[in-house]
Amino acid sequence: MSKPQTSETDNVKATIEHFFEGFHKQDSTVVLKTVHSDIKMQSIGKNKKGQTVLTHGNFEDFLNSIVSIPKEKTFKEELLSYNIQIDGDMAHVWTPYKFYFDGNFSHCGVNSFQLFKDNEQWKIIYLIDTRRQDCKE
Repeated sequence: MSKPQTSETDNVKATIEHFFEGFHKQDSTVVLKTVHSDIKMQSIGKNKKGQTVLTHGNFEDFLNSIVSIPKEKTFKEELLSYNIQIDGDMAHVWTPYKFYFDGNFSHCGVNSFQLFKDNEQWKIIYLIDTRRQDCKE
């Protein structure tokens, strides 16, 4: 019996799932396998004055912050759905989420991933997210 063929949509989704597997395990080696070496990161949220701001992130700093969360602390980013679009060697993935820290709701938003197919492997090249508190729990 032959193995069912994996679709490109399945491969793209697997890359995002693998990224979050490493994220939740605080394993930078796993995360790094899913991203391009020149990944860009941004976030949209509110500053202390309530103004909407766009911040630019450094991926190495992001990884260090995840790895350095004390092991007794728990965190989980719950992805609510996947909307995957592919054109040739480019993919876009839209994932609404809710984020919990130490079991308590922290914030919600949407991740927007851009990926490209590099040597038959989908790699995340750009990640932007929104962060809000006005979510339905």
